[in-house]
Amino acid sequence: MKKLLATIALAGAACLTACSPGGGTPAPSTEAPSTPAETPSSSPAESPSAAAGGVKESCELFNSLYAEYAATGNDDADAFDDIYLRADEAKATAPEEVSGLFSALSLLALDRSLGEAPSQESKDAIQDAFLSSSAACSAEGVTLKL
Repeated sequence: MKKLLATIALAGAACLTACSPGGGTPAPSTEAPSTPAETPSSSPAESPSAAAGGVKESCELFNSLYAEYAATGNDDADAFDDIYLRADEAKATAPEEVSGLFSALSLLALDRSLGEAPSQESKDAIQDAFLSSSAACSAEGVTLKL
């Protein structure tokens, strides 16, 4: 079953990675004015561990999750499962231009939860997501850290 989940996650990440550079540019300009208006009213109700509503919040959440991923012991499959689930949840609420970060982190965490070293595909996905999202995060004053 874990192999099936890994295959599904890889396919999903490949789709998101392929779509993010071309589709991410127009959406922020159309949604930027409405997002700040909604953020103050929705911020108190959202869970800080899963909320990735704006670009800045998403970038900060990614940095936090990646730091947790890097600090987790190699044999702690439950911790990697938890990181996978939180990254997958954040991917659903993150803006398009940074959602690839969470897809790629999900892949890394899934590899590790299976007791394997991260695959080359997962390593490539995190590098691609990092490069494609770093400008959006930097524009919000957040430096991505790997």
